[in-house]
Amino acid sequence: MDAQFKERWEQFQQLNRKIVSYSEAVGLLHWDLRTGAPRKGVEARSETIGMLSTEAFKLQTSTEMGELLDFFAQPEAAQQLDERKRRFVEECRKEYNRSKLIPADKYKDYTVLAAHSESKWEDAKENSDFAGFEPFLSKIVAFKQEFIDYWGVKDTRYDTLLDMYEPDMTVEKLNEVFDRLRARLVPLVKSVLDSQNKPETGFLDQLFTDDQQEKFGKFLLEQMGYDFEAGRMDESVHPFCTGLNIGDVRITTNYLQDDVTSSLFSCLHEGGHALYEQNIDPELVGTPLATGTSMGIHESQSRLWENMIGRSRPFWKRYFKDLQQHFPDQFNNVDVEEFYRAINKVENSLIRTESDELTYNLHIIIRYEIEKMLFNEGLSVKDLPEVWNRKYKEYLGIMPPNDAMGVLQDVHWAGGDFGYFASYSLGNMYAAQFIHTMRKELPEMDSLIEEGNLAPIKEWLTEKIHKYGKSETPAEIILRVTGEELNPDYLADYLEAKYKEIYKL
Repeated sequence: MDAQFKERWEQFQQLNRKIVSYSEAVGLLHWDLRTGAPRKGVEARSETIGMLSTEAFKLQTSTEMGELLDFFAQPEAAQQLDERKRRFVEECRKEYNRSKLIPADKYKDYTVLAAHSESKWEDAKENSDFAGFEPFLSKIVAFKQEFIDYWGVKDTRYDTLLDMYEPDMTVEKLNEVFDRLRARLVPLVKSVLDSQNKPETGFLDQLFTDDQQEKFGKFLLEQMGYDFEAGRMDESVHPFCTGLNIGDVRITTNYLQDDVTSSLFSCLHEGGHALYEQNIDPELVGTPLATGTSMGIHESQSRLWENMIGRSRPFWKRYFKDLQQHFPDQFNNVDVEEFYRAINKVENSLIRTESDELTYNLHIIIRYEIEKMLFNEGLSVKDLPEVWNRKYKEYLGIMPPNDAMGVLQDVHWAGGDFGYFASYSLGNMYAAQFIHTMRKELPEMDSLIEEGNLAPIKEWLTEKIHKYGKSETPAEIILRVTGEELNPDYLADYLEAKYKEIYKL
């Protein structure tokens, strides 16, 4: 490594550490907004978030960054980049090229609006007031449309947004995997719903105090391997995970006193996200590679823990007695098989986050189709409730009674996260493919789960996925780990086997 390269590399690292530090501060302020910041401070906090985000944005698009990237593009310098350094530079180049096109004042206006919009969404959801929220959402969509023009339209306008969350994913590819998945799941859902062998779930409809739920949620997180010395759990309207750094990865949940499964499975879900962020290789810290490689791969970790492990029979053979100890009055006369079948009940429901894993993908397809209509077909924001309700009637046979249970149920659009929802179904597909491979390499997996020995599973995921952070693309990870590209048939196979057995089809 020559002296000039070494000097420039140190300069490059220092610049990125500064950007990461701003991002961590912004992440902490966002966390505070969602977990109890005083209402009267929201406007000022949103301005602060906008200012700090803009400072990071200016560094990402600075003349210094451009000159450094140009230096590393020169053949002599490029030859001195090992694979990890090359990925580091590529990620910064991608962000530089994308962000350089947007004026800094425009970016600040957008970030202030998004922070304010998320707080307005909380009020709108509580009051089922889409009309009051619509002006904010319309501005968010208008900003996104404008940003797409800055970035350049890919095959479609919506393709540009998809690439932000799942690199190289396209509408064409998504349509193909969704069509394959739909073709197998729709008849399965119909057979399950028509079955006479339905689980009994009445015992789930009882009173569960927040304190009881919090204690049990933390117990399960500890069992998974979540490090509470590198994180914490709080409450928010919409559960989420935020990785400020690998030593500070926070999660939230939401407690429903008449439904213990809501917080229980959101803890497992957000815990899956958190394990990913806590177990990234420390050598990546201070770079844009110290995070999950995509939202789809991230969701594979949360859905794997929430459903494929957390809703499995072996898991509850081990942990049902602990559940009974935490909730003795509610589950004293229930056996583990009854509980297992109850938590895997299939029904058409309104709320995505509380839906069963079989119909869940239909919730995602609805959102995916609506987002395509917004950005590719000119759907107006004011018409969202009508389109939303129509699609729920068409796909799930039910109509939301109000907008809080309909178009306002998710926070994602309030924060400008268009193109994100497809990641959830991609996550299900990735997870099923990972689990298929894991079972071949850990044939004793079910026995380990039944013993409560979850460490080998966590270690397998760390070694195969987590430690790489963003240093590999989603396509590279799925191919390296499983030996083939994304294949939706693994998810369909898993769901068919599980639900045919539960419903005795």
